Amino acid sequence: MFLSGLFGSDTAEKVLLYMESYGSGYPRGIATVFETPVSQIQRQLERFEREGMFVSRLIGKTREYQWNPRYLFLDELHALLKKALTSLPEEYLQKYFRARTRPRRRGKPLP
Repeated sequence: MFLSGLFGSDTAEKVLLYMESYGSGYPRGIATVFETPVSQIQRQLERFEREGMFVSRLIGKTREYQWNPRYLFLDELHALLKKALTSLPEEYLQKYFRARTRPRRRGKPLP
């Protein structure tokens, strides 16, 4: 992809693009989307939390990560990631970054 050299690895880039697209996430969910081992995703999320980019909280037994609003370069990072997302091919966007996250109303027909 585009930013793996800047962020150090392909996994780091995927995690950041996922978080830019969805706003928050948990390791198994991100790993499922990208078909990547959960341990690689966890390592990146923990690294980004140590650096202050993300904050996390426990919801039951699941650790959810989201952007740290106090991160110094948050606006610049968002701008860079939005530009990267807009330059991705459409089939890549559909596959990884446009999954439905809200529940569907009962009885509503599928498109």
